[in-house]
Amino acid sequence: MYDKQRVVVICNQFNLKKGEKPLYKIVETTIPEVELLYKYRIPFYYYKKRPLCFLNASHKKQFVDICFVRGNQITIHQDLLVTEKRKVMASLRYKSVEEINDVALIAVLKNVLKLY
Repeated sequence: MYDKQRVVVICNQFNLKKGEKPLYKIVETTIPEVELLYKYRIPFYYYKKRPLCFLNASHKKQFVDICFVRGNQITIHQDLLVTEKRKVMASLRYKSVEEINDVALIAVLKNVLKLY
């Protein structure tokens, strides 16, 4: 699957209309310095030229993850973080747009920034 198609798939996962991408907006508004690149065929956010987080859609299990590269070092909202046998990464998982907790996501993003 091509990189741009992956973005469409993630948006379709939430049944979003064209141009309506809440996770992208939250990340880019909270951290305007991030750079969105397509690495490993998925949308990857870089901060200070280092990988920060990425978006991943699971079609089989019907969810979208915003996965943090240094997730094991996040100190807040650990009850919301999913690790699933991962030692370093952790993610916030959403099955619908309504599940997105803006306050928690923004707090986690700001917490992750302290690690860079």
